Amino acid sequence: MISYFTWREFDESVEQIANKCRFKDFSGIYGVPRGGLCLAVALSHKLKIKLISEPLKNSLIVDDVYETGLTLTNFKDIEGAMFFVLFSKIKPTWWNTVFISKKSQWIVFPWENTLTAKSDCEDYIRKRGLS
Repeated sequence: MISYFTWREFDESVEQIANKCRFKDFSGIYGVPRGGLCLAVALSHKLKIKLISEPLKNSLIVDDVYETGLTLTNFKDIEGAMFFVLFSKIKPTWWNTVFISKKSQWIVFPWENTLTAKSDCEDYIRKRGLS
């Protein structure tokens, strides 16, 4: 199943995350490459906090999708860090999400190539044995 996430939905999500983080004092914001970079830049402007090249103590760490947890788990023990993703494919425990999606859902973000979405989705399903 392919879902297209629009710029409008992205902007609304940035606003939602910013509202939950507005009164926190972060050392900076780190976007997990590549998926979290657009979100990190947008939140950096919205919250007026610096974009950082590596996660630090008390930083806001963001990514596009929490699927297996392998990526974010690498940063889980950073003291005082707060974590947000746009989509989580499982119920969040120690991280925050804007949306919960099905494991089989392929999300096409507005900055991605829509022409390759179908083949990207098919690769995703095949690699994870979801067919």
